[in-house]
Amino acid sequence: MIFKVYYQDSKTEVPVREKTKTIFVEGESERDVRKKLADRNYNIEFVTSVQGEFLEYEKQNEDFKVLEIE
Repeated sequence: MIFKVYYQDSKTEVPVREKTKTIFVEGESERDVRKKLADRNYNIEFVTSVQGEFLEYEKQNEDFKVLEIE
């Protein structure tokens, strides 16, 4: 399953909406995705699964790429 992760680059800085970034990560569950990203210094705001029409829409973006983290 593919998840869209909204995050800030650093856990030590105050979150600012305008600095929120997104990445797509393949995983089995939200917990699995959070575990995969635990070693990065991201301040994860929100994780949501993307599927069906929403996934097809996201794939149309030229920057769309899915991270496959072991």
